[in-house]
Amino acid sequence: MGSMSDRIRSLARLTLVVAPTSVQQARPQNGNTTQKRLPSEPAAAELNKLLATAQEAVDRQDFDSAVQDYENYLAKKPDDALVHYNLGYAYTALGRPEDAKIQYEKAIQLDPDDPKMAAAYRGLGMTLVPRDPAAAIEPLERAIQLEPQDAQAKWALGVAFEKTGKLPAALEQYEAARKLDDQDAEIGISLGDALLDAGRFGEAEGIFRATLAAKPGGVPLRQAHLGLANSLLTQKKLDQAVVEFAAYLALAPGDNAVRVDRASALVDLGKYDDALAELDTAAASTPEGVRALKLRSQIYWEKKRFDDAIPVLERASTLAPHDPDIPARLGQIFKQKKDYPNALRWLAAAYKISPDANDLLVQVIEAEYLNENYAAALAGLDTLSKREELPLGSLYLRATCFDKLGQIAEALAAYQKFLQLNKDENSDMYFVSTSRVRALTRELQEKKR
Repeated sequence: MGSMSDRIRSLARLTLVVAPTSVQQARPQNGNTTQKRLPSEPAAAELNKLLATAQEAVDRQDFDSAVQDYENYLAKKPDDALVHYNLGYAYTALGRPEDAKIQYEKAIQLDPDDPKMAAAYRGLGMTLVPRDPAAAIEPLERAIQLEPQDAQAKWALGVAFEKTGKLPAALEQYEAARKLDDQDAEIGISLGDALLDAGRFGEAEGIFRATLAAKPGGVPLRQAHLGLANSLLTQKKLDQAVVEFAAYLALAPGDNAVRVDRASALVDLGKYDDALAELDTAAASTPEGVRALKLRSQIYWEKKRFDDAIPVLERASTLAPHDPDIPARLGQIFKQKKDYPNALRWLAAAYKISPDANDLLVQVIEAEYLNENYAAALAGLDTLSKREELPLGSLYLRATCFDKLGQIAEALAAYQKFLQLNKDENSDMYFVSTSRVRALTRELQEKKR
């Protein structure tokens, strides 16, 4: 799934504060202080007309015209807090967050305790979240104080907390918002993603399934499928995860990172041809990165297509020259091909990158042995013995290296040590060792005569 940092999260509502409640709060209403008809005189009539035409412009989403009307109104009546809010709303809709911020702040300054200003506090907070989430927390908390049933403000506060690294506080707000509005897909997705980050995978799955059951559309539908796929993946429900990944990719076919995620899950399921098809689809539009190349090489390995795997890993090595896993894989492939010089070359390169990795050292020792570099293999075994107690296989290898070099006494002692520790009397190593102990003992006795 990648890191949860790779997940898509839409913040559209934080760049365009046009949630339904905001529309109604921006809309002139009977009893709204901005809509009290002013005394019947020419100046008042002109102000009433500006408010009416501004609202008509908002209704048809002509926010440029609405801005002009609200600005003209405020030029003559600058102390109307709700109209400052309405102007901020229009600026937000035009993607002018700095101008919106100024108007929300003016509205709040004029009437900070009026419950109607909950919308202004919320607008200010949501404008701040993408750029300065820490600063967004205070106005959003104030919005919730003035309007405790505002699910959108609680959701936005959750986003602010999450973006400042306060995941438990974010979860609390998302859950509170979800209780107020369990049909809002964006709230459900944010809660599900946060539950994934908190390691509560089963709960996340439930939230994503409930969100999908509400039949969202557009971006939320894609996000819900992706979130469900990731929650299933973390629970090792691979068969279900690949289905949800496919549902997401049907809606977002260009997301090659997720396509690679699906390919990885298919590899884990042993569905190598399907995984390869996903990688091929991604590679058709985007050059393959290291992760995709390593995954492709794994598929070729499993299918014993070693010659196909080699150039793939060589490309990966160029992209990630400091990744020891890549030359190690190449070494293993050349070993399978019985091309021991190249196996040693790549395994030695991997060990050079990660000289503290004992597993790589063991592989280098084996490659030296297969290349008949017995002295080098012994030197490697000496290094390994200083780091850990040599396993039985390494003890046997040490004995055979001495044997191949004609060092009879050392070989005999090494075989005897192996036999002392070996418990499997049916293994090939046991039979070879007992046979060589008898032969080497005779040779030493003959030398002494």
